[in-house]
Amino acid sequence: MSEQSLPDDARPEYPGALPEYAERVLDVAELIPSGRVMTYGDVAEWLGEGGPRQVGRVMALYGGAVPWWRVVRADGVLLPGHELRALDHYRAEGTPLKEASRAAEGHLPRLDIRRARWDGGGRAEGHT
Repeated sequence: MSEQSLPDDARPEYPGALPEYAERVLDVAELIPSGRVMTYGDVAEWLGEGGPRQVGRVMALYGGAVPWWRVVRADGVLLPGHELRALDHYRAEGTPLKEASRAAEGHLPRLDIRRARWDGGGRAEGHT
């Protein structure tokens, strides 16, 4: 996959350099307190640019060095392929979860988005 789906200023000026947009997304991920989450759309809204898919793309490409488990899907489903690692982090941090029903595939809990969502602490516009 290429970086073409990122905003224009997100493409690196130098090969191997981290795109500016990616840096901003990762900075937001690092601000999210332990035990709290922001959705991909929340991060895009916080930045005032891009959208959930662009944020998800940044997290997929560059998110390994930040608390990636705190940037999540809006439906609370754990990140496919990383469910158990994320679940370990959520339990260690006390992130609110909704226990899965016996009918749920894999019996994995979901995030309780309503209780776990962080709004940025009421910071004003221009917080980037």
